Amino acid sequence: MSTRRDASTWFGQPRGLTILFLTNMWETFSYYGMRALLVYYMTKQLLISQQHSSFIYGTYTAFAYFTPIVGGAIADRYLGKKRAVIIGATTMAAGHFMMAFEPLFYFALATIALGNGLFLPSLPSQINDLYGPDDPRRGWAYNVYYVGVNVGGFLAPLICGTLGETYGWHYGFGAAGVGMLAGLAIYLSGQRYLPPSRNPASIIEPQIVGQRGGSGRDTFLLLLAVGLAVTVFRGAYEQVGNTVALWIEGANRHVGGREIPMTWFQSLNPLLVIVMTPVLLARWKRRAAAGKEHSPLQKMAAGALIVGGAYGLLAVASLVSPTGPSWWWAVAYFVILTLGELYILPTGLGLFARLAPPKLGATTVAAWYLAIFTGSMTAGLIGSWYSKLQPAWFFLVLTGVASLAALMLMGLDRRARSVETARIAERSALAAVPEGLAANG
Repeated sequence: MSTRRDASTWFGQPRGLTILFLTNMWETFSYYGMRALLVYYMTKQLLISQQHSSFIYGTYTAFAYFTPIVGGAIADRYLGKKRAVIIGATTMAAGHFMMAFEPLFYFALATIALGNGLFLPSLPSQINDLYGPDDPRRGWAYNVYYVGVNVGGFLAPLICGTLGETYGWHYGFGAAGVGMLAGLAIYLSGQRYLPPSRNPASIIEPQIVGQRGGSGRDTFLLLLAVGLAVTVFRGAYEQVGNTVALWIEGANRHVGGREIPMTWFQSLNPLLVIVMTPVLLARWKRRAAAGKEHSPLQKMAAGALIVGGAYGLLAVASLVSPTGPSWWWAVAYFVILTLGELYILPTGLGLFARLAPPKLGATTVAAWYLAIFTGSMTAGLIGSWYSKLQPAWFFLVLTGVASLAALMLMGLDRRARSVETARIAERSALAAVPEGLAANG
């Protein structure tokens, strides 16, 4: 494939990347806007118990990351990426508007999760098609795209949360639906800048020599073990929008004579991701230049420990100020949590992508979403303990859960190094095979 260089670009990148960036930003806005209100809506408006609300929250977030595994296969085999995005966005918008009607609550959640299954894997997979293999801009295109996730996540609680708390929950859900429609409108209006659609049935998968690498079984077992560790980790991490949101509700959020809306705190995490990522990447680059770079599993284990420290901080805050800790404790929690997140989550996704066997790249990356699914289910179960335990003890349990994940990841480090070395050698051998021989098998 030849390099696709547009006659005109936006910010030095193909215009199609801006279209995908903005579409994803508004989709994230709608998803996180609704999620910021969900627990409060269930406990305050629908009068669902905390245990039951936590279970519903965990189940919903879990299936929102399970459906992309099926939706990606449907998009690749039958619909094509563009139609999958359009159908998925339309379905999600309908689900958000359904949230304004209490009798449709469960049906609305299911509708959003199904639409997300088509949308989530189909939009970012179009980025590669904007560039040729020799285009140097492709290397940081996903970094630009990832910023869209966090911009949308930052704005969502501020707008949807404020509307929901001030004027009524249904206004917040309606704003999330409008955001999804805005993303769909941008995507449709920018079709001429996106890669041309191809009939999925006409795509011929190339045959690759050396598909059955000697490390295939070891790779599978390693990724399975890492996935189990990430499942444990997410049992603690995913409390950020669940029990932590309830803890923030009881915190002292007064500044002067005004009170900070509780949903605003959910904007801190994406804002901190945007601010802290360049600093952290610069630090890692300096360490790599000095020959002191940590392995992926070491970084992930460190991230899990840092997240455990964030929950330890909330335990201390609950002990020091049991009747209403200051909102500054919540800010400090988000700073530490985000730092740990940047160590473990992007590193884990990159590890799954790098260790993907030939011809199984999409399937292997989809397995990362499966770990998010199982982790979210675990988080829903653990979150149901919140009303049974004192907050300090509950957050100490989360510290233990995150620390257990760190120990599991450290125990896999040596095996991960060995498997990654074997995978690099296998890919080098594949790259040395003449193109015609590889095509003919």
